[in-house]
Amino acid sequence: MDRVIIAVVLVAVAVGVAAWLQRKRPDAPTQPTSWTVPSQLDRDDFVRPDAPWLVVVFTSATCASCGGVHQKVALLESDTVATQDAEAVADRALHDRYGIDAVPTLVIADAEGIVRASFVGTVTAADLWATMADLREPGSVPPGCDHGQPPS
Repeated sequence: MDRVIIAVVLVAVAVGVAAWLQRKRPDAPTQPTSWTVPSQLDRDDFVRPDAPWLVVVFTSATCASCGGVHQKVALLESDTVATQDAEAVADRALHDRYGIDAVPTLVIADAEGIVRASFVGTVTAADLWATMADLREPGSVPPGCDHGQPPS
């Protein structure tokens, strides 16, 4: 009988210690609810500041999905659309200046540098091209098409 009492006491102490340790454990880290997207760019910071449109992809060499986004953006290069890949190490100053905290971050800016649309994360070619078409010629994309939104 003494052994049963000792076992019950030891189990109770173990449960008490476990509960106490559980309360001492820090909370799980929280994730940001949104990412920083610039609302204005200084066009002189980027290639071809005289082009009517600029599409910049903020990327990182260690980002698996960034290359695919950059490839889609590169296809937009034309006389009226300048494109640039701003890689995190090579273009650290741009990432810092514009507060980029997630990659890939894609911004589409007009001639004055006002960001008219943005995407954080991967983007489909259809969404990117529809967004660019609608910005260049409003109303050219049918209602209900999902595409980049201006930063809030």
